[in-house]
Amino acid sequence: MFALATFAVAMVARLALDDRLPAGFPFLTFFPAVIVTTFLAGLWPGIVTALLSGLASWYFFLGTTQSLDLAPGSALALGFFGLVVAVDIAVIHTMNVALERLAEERNRSARLTQQTQVMFSELQHRVSNNLQLASSLIAIQKSKVKDPEARRALEEAAGRLSTLGRLHRRLHAPHDGPMDMEPFLRELCQDILKTSGAERIDCTVSAAESDLPPDTLIPLALILAELVSNALEHGFPNGEAGRIAVDLRADDGELVLTVRDDGAGLPDGFTLARPSSLGLKIVSSLAAQIGGSFSMTGSRGQGTTARLVLSQTMAS
Repeated sequence: MFALATFAVAMVARLALDDRLPAGFPFLTFFPAVIVTTFLAGLWPGIVTALLSGLASWYFFLGTTQSLDLAPGSALALGFFGLVVAVDIAVIHTMNVALERLAEERNRSARLTQQTQVMFSELQHRVSNNLQLASSLIAIQKSKVKDPEARRALEEAAGRLSTLGRLHRRLHAPHDGPMDMEPFLRELCQDILKTSGAERIDCTVSAAESDLPPDTLIPLALILAELVSNALEHGFPNGEAGRIAVDLRADDGELVLTVRDDGAGLPDGFTLARPSSLGLKIVSSLAAQIGGSFSMTGSRGQGTTARLVLSQTMAS
């Protein structure tokens, strides 16, 4: 139907222009009809339009009017028309086939991407669940241990595994574009305060926008979790009221994470070369892993400031 419609339009247009055209333009309106039909309707409608156009030109506009007699020059013109439309049809059909294959490939790639995302999300969900399960098992085992130091070590291990599980769940939750760091870090800090039962501690978070890859973001979040836990344990050992301020910002090509508290401060003779707690050993190890430099300053009774500095090239 499309082929017949475009041929009819081309025929009417050619008849309307017949008195205004000089001799030698029998195929003027039929070339566009063949091209448009092949492009929009496909190969066979294009061929039908070409055949009808050739016959109409032969009968109405070549040689003797309304006759199939052909002079040698007219036969050559008709053959040239056939060659040109054949090339047009072949080129357009090849292009249409290539576009169809490209569309199929894009659809296949989209389906594979979606399946991969679903599988990855399921994998991360299972990892998170397994970490939470391991944390619960350690917590259960802790109840059977009587040694205070061992109980404390198991409690810390369970807390770290639980924090790591929550991190995995949040980091791999579906979201569009870069993660908004401030609510992510605020929620992480609130989880640690809630888990620790530190109801009298006010934790504030300020974070600039930063698009960090997972292999940097996960260690950074773990470092923050350890620093906040360390501040609660050593800065406010008896459940005192206080403040913890978390700040993440970009400064002169560096990404700087600062955790300040107004708690008990650092003991005399403190040095990171010989950290007294497992948490600080973990922080130092994670900082080295992502190419950062870690420092702590403070004095007894004056609070503590922990600072992690990453170059933007290492963080990206």
